[in-house]
Amino acid sequence: MKQKQRVAVAMSGGVDSATVAALLLEQGYEVVGLTMALWSPSPGEPPPGSRACCAPEDAYDARRVADTLGIPFYMVDLEETFREEVVADFITAYASGRTPNPCVRCNQTVKFNHLLAKARALEATFLATGHYAIQEESRNGQPLLRRGRDRSKDQSYFLFATTLAQLGYLRFPLGDLTKEETRKLAERFGLHVADKRESQDICFIPDQDMAGFFARQSPHLLTPGEIVDQQGQALGSHRGVGLYTIGQRKGLGIAAPEPLYVTRIDPEQNRLVVGPASSLYRPSLEVMDLNWLGEHPPSAGDSVSVRIRYAAEPTPARLEPQADDALRVVFDTPQRAVTPGQACVFYQGDRVLGGGWIC
Repeated sequence: MKQKQRVAVAMSGGVDSATVAALLLEQGYEVVGLTMALWSPSPGEPPPGSRACCAPEDAYDARRVADTLGIPFYMVDLEETFREEVVADFITAYASGRTPNPCVRCNQTVKFNHLLAKARALEATFLATGHYAIQEESRNGQPLLRRGRDRSKDQSYFLFATTLAQLGYLRFPLGDLTKEETRKLAERFGLHVADKRESQDICFIPDQDMAGFFARQSPHLLTPGEIVDQQGQALGSHRGVGLYTIGQRKGLGIAAPEPLYVTRIDPEQNRLVVGPASSLYRPSLEVMDLNWLGEHPPSAGDSVSVRIRYAAEPTPARLEPQADDALRVVFDTPQRAVTPGQACVFYQGDRVLGGGWIC
């Protein structure tokens, strides 16, 4: 009798990864469930909010799904790694005037590094996740990453930092499905998470209380400072640079003849620069720490599409290499609220070419 292929599934406790585990089991694989233990409150810290990802309740749901399916289940303690490589990076970014994306960092440094290593240690043929993206092979056998069919749920943006070696070991079984189709499959499999709502909050910031988080972890980011206009004239005061991001209008507490938005965060002088909506548009940006998912990087002047935030649709641009392996991205049409610290991801059609971090 032929031995079944063993595969590992990163189980978050949500409907997507639960459905992946059930699908692979139905397809005849020997499935092992892995859940990351990432964040538990320190003494005095509030528990994660009800909509936080990777909360203790999610681990319970993942274990219950594994029990329902009759598959082995392992909790992988990565909390120390997560604090060092994701939470510390999050704080450092805000202290530098950048707005980080902890979900991309978690994929890059924790899930597709340490969790993937655990899957290999268990001799799994591949590690599957519930991401809405498509992994396939090119004609020369190199792995490719494409956008998920459900454009409203496509998560390829969060995967740009995956290396080719990692991508070759990953599988995304939901890439050709819509969220509605996934929920219907979960119902057919009898999974209790079929109707579970999606996690949207950052797991280490209970109820998205940024002020409370920084008060506990990095109080200097709550030092009040000036709000100035683009000529440097003082207009008011802010509550700490950690509480603001580019394009923000709410919470500034200043009166002006027209709406004003944060256009720049200056951590060295501890001040916010604000301006009218028209001042938020930028013709270009620079990207660093690039990761490419193709046989070779695009050439100078190549036309691509770029996404500068998860919720944005790709927009046409051209790439211009700079010194120190940086890259200038020149938009066909100026883009609003270009935000340092966020990911800039490059596409050709629905294929992900790679990306980097806006600097």
